Amino acid sequence: MSTVDFHFDPMCPFAYRTSLWIREVRDRTDLTVNWRFFSLEEINRADGKKHPWEREWSYGWSLMRIGAALRRIDMALLDAWYERIGRGLHADGEKPHQPETARRMLAEIGVDPRVLDEAIADPTTHDDVRADHRRVVDAGGFGVPTLFFPGDRPLFGPVLVDPPEGAFAVRLWELVTGLLEFPTVYEIQRPKGAADSQLIRDSFRPYLAARDWVSVDRGKVVDVPIPGSAD
Repeated sequence: MSTVDFHFDPMCPFAYRTSLWIREVRDRTDLTVNWRFFSLEEINRADGKKHPWEREWSYGWSLMRIGAALRRIDMALLDAWYERIGRGLHADGEKPHQPETARRMLAEIGVDPRVLDEAIADPTTHDDVRADHRRVVDAGGFGVPTLFFPGDRPLFGPVLVDPPEGAFAVRLWELVTGLLEFPTVYEIQRPKGAADSQLIRDSFRPYLAARDWVSVDRGKVVDVPIPGSAD
């Protein structure tokens, strides 16, 4: 398997951890990763609320619109953008979803910060994000990470907290792609006990501190406060 389309929302901590793994696989194989979008804001939108494309600025959606503008120039720029904003939110506890922080991070990857304003002023960046999002929804998808393999074969996951490195990263890739040999295997999941939930809280502490939203999973609030915080 030499190509994969990786659909992500920069707001999702699980997708970010999986992106670290897929980058490790890419570094150790001949894999090409095409970054694509998916909106948790849209899929979890409550009835009567505005669509993200109806808002002047919408956290993950706007960051993806900037990514769409960068992707038109070079996929490598979107690659660098996702790496920077993902690391900022999920590892360093920064707020890339705030425009002033997003402008700074554009400069840090060698891009003119005015790209933010140009992307937001261009209504066709909405179209790019919507098209990627619709691809996942039309395939029956509901979240990220969602991977598409040649032949438009999708898989949801793997959902990772501690992404493997080295040979273990490649081994997990072999296991994941092996599922493509069984097209009627639809779901396999590891139950999460109390220790797993605590591991997730501890691992996602920077994200939990930096986010300005409540986490939602398939329409249900799954807010996880940081122990000892005022959340």
